[in-house]
Amino acid sequence: MGMNTRVTELLGIEVPVIQGAMARIANASLAGAVSEAGGLGIIACGGAPLDWVEEQVRIARSLTDKPIGANVMLMDPNAAELAELLVKLRVDVITTGAGSPANYLPMWKEAGIKVVPVVASSALAARMERLGADAVVAEGTEAGGHIGELTTMALIPAVCDAVSIPVIAAGGIADGRGMAAAFALGAEGVQVGTRFLTVDECTIADAYKEKVLSAKDADTIVTGRGSGHPVRCLKNKFARKVRSLEGNVAANGDELEAMYVGSLRRAVEGDVDNGAMMAGQSAALVRARGTAAEVIAQMVGEAQALGALDLSAMAAANARRERAL
Repeated sequence: MGMNTRVTELLGIEVPVIQGAMARIANASLAGAVSEAGGLGIIACGGAPLDWVEEQVRIARSLTDKPIGANVMLMDPNAAELAELLVKLRVDVITTGAGSPANYLPMWKEAGIKVVPVVASSALAARMERLGADAVVAEGTEAGGHIGELTTMALIPAVCDAVSIPVIAAGGIADGRGMAAAFALGAEGVQVGTRFLTVDECTIADAYKEKVLSAKDADTIVTGRGSGHPVRCLKNKFARKVRSLEGNVAANGDELEAMYVGSLRRAVEGDVDNGAMMAGQSAALVRARGTAAEVIAQMVGEAQALGALDLSAMAAANARRERAL
């Protein structure tokens, strides 16, 4: 199953599959399982207390001796303290979002940590390369959680044309077809979030997992565009009400703020009506549970098989496909 790309060499992993840093979801259980399976598990530190981060890194290290990553949301009030803590904890990789890592990048690089910012445009990718980032994750708007505007299909080749460092594609990738497509667009690895929501090692409530498994391609919704902070999640009572209230933010601002507080936590704990079930459009492609290792093996195997075909053979295989639903 192993692959050799600049991403696997850079991060010291066996296959170029990175698990997305899903807030309140990507903990040691999930990250440790993904890393043990040959990918790179990421612990999502956004909004988390520092002692929780330290505990999760310790647990992950007990689950695997392979590289472990952590994500830093740079707009968090404790970002500076977290940046120093991750050096102390000697994590292998740091991914960043919601700002520029310029203030911390020299410290991380000096500690031997690989730094991989998440970007939503080619201009931002080029800026991260100039700062000294080791690679970038280019994330299309199909992704779950906080998103940009460009689709994965347009974003990945644009970023690949703009930088020389490795590009990891994200947004809408849930199987080997998506992985193979990302490589065709110029990527050398993929970041996957939504597909891992239903694996055994993901600790979200079963009710949340069932909503992902039953999702169709039109079952996600984006809230927060008017405020400049768009978020993609599964459609439910909460999301529909938020969208309705956003029609008049000036009048409904206080009510919206009250709804946002704890919305992801509610979903993670199983309130699928009143919580924000963050998930990408690729939820429509998630039809099974399984383990993180099984998901990675199937994804890489399918991508490798597709990559071995010329376009005529690929078209012939596509013509023989059976309906999945």
